[in-house]
Amino acid sequence: MQSTDEHGSPPPHTAEEATAGELRRASFRLLLMLLALVLLVVPLIRDLPLGRSSRIGMLAWLLVALALYWLFQGMGYRPLLLLQLAMFSVAATMLSAKVLLVIVDLNQVNFLRMAARWLIVAGALCAGINLLGMLVTLAQRQRPG
Repeated sequence: MQSTDEHGSPPPHTAEEATAGELRRASFRLLLMLLALVLLVVPLIRDLPLGRSSRIGMLAWLLVALALYWLFQGMGYRPLLLLQLAMFSVAATMLSAKVLLVIVDLNQVNFLRMAARWLIVAGALCAGINLLGMLVTLAQRQRPG
């Protein structure tokens, strides 16, 4: 028996339980979002007149919002989505802490920015693995026999 939300509609499928059509639509949407992020959003954030930690922090918080959206829309495999949400959240928190520490004149905390960047890269790898897994599953389900 499937649970329903407050509007009476069932929760969205994750990649594990999605039909081939749902998987195709979700993987296409995920691919478009990742391309828009890489080709449009990252260059725009890079051109902002802010410090490096502030720019990376903005990107990290945007990635937290996207990871939450992907999770609640069922766009992938739940364990990977939760892992990337955790990585992006920790990175965003570390960068926010670094910005606050610099404001109070504690400037020797560059390790926070470096650790956060590695967490963002690891979370992005999770997103890529998630997309690749969805495409492989879709190919296996469409193959006859």
